Amino acid sequence: MSRSVLDMSVSLDGYVADTNDYLGGEDGERLHTWAESRDPSRPVKQFEDEWNAAGAILAGRRTAELMDHWGGSHNGLPIFVPSHRPPPPAARWGYPLVTYVADGIESAMEQAKAAAGDKDVQVRGANVAQTALEAGVLDEIQVHQIPVLLGGGRRLFDVLPALIELEIRQVIDSPEATHIRYRVRH
Repeated sequence: MSRSVLDMSVSLDGYVADTNDYLGGEDGERLHTWAESRDPSRPVKQFEDEWNAAGAILAGRRTAELMDHWGGSHNGLPIFVPSHRPPPPAARWGYPLVTYVADGIESAMEQAKAAAGDKDVQVRGANVAQTALEAGVLDEIQVHQIPVLLGGGRRLFDVLPALIELEIRQVIDSPEATHIRYRVRH
């Protein structure tokens, strides 16, 4: 059965992007430098295997547009974007694997899981993660906690509807990041 998994890198103070929408640091990628490690003793390959084994992507509109819809496909995977506004021209006409879903997060997740089959749905974006948590359709959260304080920007969990209980499933520590996987208790 398909699971929905939010997978995000986050600063120690809870930010996924700085005030300029960069992922931290002078090059704008500080929150993702951990994934550049090619050392076989590092956990990067495990996460790459998970990302490559996914069956679909559910992305927030803002994230999808900032990433230009990953050029129309996220490594060949279909992308579902919950939004009440129509898609921009590129997504509407040039990206056949991108589907904008106007009837809510529940429908978007249902469509993404159907497309994924028995594979996971990778969730991308802070706002869509918060909406999925509120609707009860997010199954797991995997954060790559980076040892840096951004001091401002966009928080991963800025607005939540209520207390949400999590169960720690796995912790992997490395010099570049602490990787924590949680199951969302529904």
